[in-house]
Amino acid sequence: MQLKAEQLAKHLQKQCLPVYLLTGDEPLLLQECADLVRSAARAAGCTEREILDTGPKDFSWDALLHSAAEMSLFGERKVIELRLPDGKPGAEGSKALCTYLEQASGDDVLLVLSGKVDRQSQNSKWYKALDKAGGVIQVWPVDAREMPRWLRQRLQQAGLGIDEDALELLAERLEGNLYAAVQEVEKLKLLATDQNVSLTTVTTAVLDNARYGLFAMVDTALAGNPAATLRMVHGLRGEGTDAVPLLWAVAREIRNLYAMQLVAESGQPMSAVFNSHRVWKSREDAVRSALKRHNSRALGKMLHSALEVDGSIKGFASGDPWDRLDQLLLSLAR
Repeated sequence: MQLKAEQLAKHLQKQCLPVYLLTGDEPLLLQECADLVRSAARAAGCTEREILDTGPKDFSWDALLHSAAEMSLFGERKVIELRLPDGKPGAEGSKALCTYLEQASGDDVLLVLSGKVDRQSQNSKWYKALDKAGGVIQVWPVDAREMPRWLRQRLQQAGLGIDEDALELLAERLEGNLYAAVQEVEKLKLLATDQNVSLTTVTTAVLDNARYGLFAMVDTALAGNPAATLRMVHGLRGEGTDAVPLLWAVAREIRNLYAMQLVAESGQPMSAVFNSHRVWKSREDAVRSALKRHNSRALGKMLHSALEVDGSIKGFASGDPWDRLDQLLLSLAR
């Protein structure tokens, strides 16, 4: 039976099958799925846990068959946790797994924790036998496109809602690091008010007690004050602030300016542009100043520069990320 990771908890509330295969390359999700199976097995009466690790060279597959036979001697129900790091049991392991399924009474729960099982192995006899006897859960990595959805779901499970711009910044900062994401969710549970996470809340969590405000820095650049802008970004850097949220805030502002400038250049009055893009009254002067200094072509070049900064941060483009960020902010402020 094929199951999705997000379906597992609901499935286990109804039944606990005698076999589960958890496979994939995302350690956190594998660990969480395994914890769910272990908990369900305990609730079903499996009071013992036996761990069999196929990684060591001296491992013998006879240990699995011995575990199956041992139950008939002592009558204790248990979870047999079989760890298969490379996702390939080999000919001997394949035979042992199939024999186990033939001999086991179904009272024990066999939990197979495996690395990613490739397409060829999914057509093997052992994989099909496990699929037929129990549940197979393939755990997929959470990529950048899926990260916002995954984060929103996590926050909902914690009883929190989140604003779209706050979600965007959080997803950009975490870059698929699920362990860090879990830690951030726990932190936000303490910081959020009214069960909702705002952009200000995320900024506080990301930047801790930074001396210079992230958004004050952006507004200073918009207003056209390059010297003050550099002092602010250097202050943030000096306090150990990550470059990712700074770039996110600057790039987000440039994208908004570019979109507004295109509309303004088509002949729309500035008041209508500000209204359609929800520019706060308190920020209108700074935004107006930036739009007077930069046409859509110049803003398009800045967006390209922002991509280069992102590449430097992530290691696939040359240059120092902070130097590039300085240049981007100067371009915006001048």
